[in-house]
Amino acid sequence: MPDPITRAAIEATAEKIAPYVRRTPVMDVMLSGIATPVALKLELFQHTGSFKARGAFSTVIGRDIPKAGLAAASGGNHGAAAAYAAHVAGVPAHIFVPAIAAPAKVQRIKSYGAVIEQDGATYYDALENCNRFIAASGALSVHAYDAVPTLLGQGTLGREIQQQLPYIDTLLVAVGGGGLIGGIAGWYRGDVRIIGVEPETCNALHASLAAGARVTVKPSGVAADSLGASFAGELMFPLAQKFIERVALVDDEEIRMAQRWLWDHARIITEPGGATAFAALLSGAYRPQKDERVCVILCGSNTDPETFSRVMIT
Repeated sequence: MPDPITRAAIEATAEKIAPYVRRTPVMDVMLSGIATPVALKLELFQHTGSFKARGAFSTVIGRDIPKAGLAAASGGNHGAAAAYAAHVAGVPAHIFVPAIAAPAKVQRIKSYGAVIEQDGATYYDALENCNRFIAASGALSVHAYDAVPTLLGQGTLGREIQQQLPYIDTLLVAVGGGGLIGGIAGWYRGDVRIIGVEPETCNALHASLAAGARVTVKPSGVAADSLGASFAGELMFPLAQKFIERVALVDDEEIRMAQRWLWDHARIITEPGGATAFAALLSGAYRPQKDERVCVILCGSNTDPETFSRVMIT
C-alpha cells in the first residue's frame, strides 16, 4: 500500500490550511553543558494553544460537512482544535472527553460553542462513545492522530520548521498517539534526526518500537491528559520504524522541572505534555553531540493558573 503521508501531500495541505493557522515563532536558549543554542519551536502559540489546529483544519477545510457537523474524541487539546475549526467553519461540533480531561481544556472546548460529552475514564472510552455518535448521526470524524488528514496537517509543522531552521541536525518531539511525530517524520523522511520523547508512564511508541509491533500500555502520570495514548497510531507506526531514531523517556518530575525552567528562563507557560520534549534535554535523557544543532517543539500551553502555580512551588 502506498504511503499517503508524502511531502507533496503535506505541501498541498500547508497551502490549504495557511489562512487558518499561525506560523509560530522560534527562539533560542542556552542550556548548561550544551555548547550551541537550542532552538525552541513555539507551537504552543498556535490557535487553541497546541499544534492540533493544523490537523483539525486539514480535516475540515474543503470538505462537505454533514448536517450533524463534526465529532471528535480528545483528552482536551484536539477537542479544542476541532471545536475551533467547527466554529470557524460555522458547523456544529460534538466533543467527547474522558474524566481525566483538565478543566481548563474542557472550558476552552466549550468556549468555541461545542457540545461536550464527558464520560468514561480514558481517552479510549471517549473514542468509543464518539464512534457510536458518528455511526448514529453521520457526523464527520476528526480523529486525534490516526487519520491521513490529521497526519498531513501535523506534517505541515515539519515543513515550517525546515523553512525556519534549515540547518538543524536533530528535532525532539513529544509523543502521545503519534500524529505529530508521524506527520513530521513523513515530511523529513530521514533528512534530520528525529527523537521522540515520552513520559515513562505513557510510553506506547517506545514499547512498540522495542517490540517491533504496536503494543498496548496503560498510560498514567502528569502528562496523561495529552500524551496518554494506550497504543501508537496504525498509520504513523511504519513511519516511526523508518524515520524515528529512538524514543527517549522522562519521568514526571523531569517534566515538571522542564516546565519550571521554561518559566524561569524564558517566561513560557507550558502544560506538562508541552514541556515533555524539552525535559529530555534538561534531564539528559537525550544528550546532543558537540556542535549538534537541536530544535525542540513546545507543543502545548493549555493549563490553568492554579495548576501551573502548583508546579512552580513543588
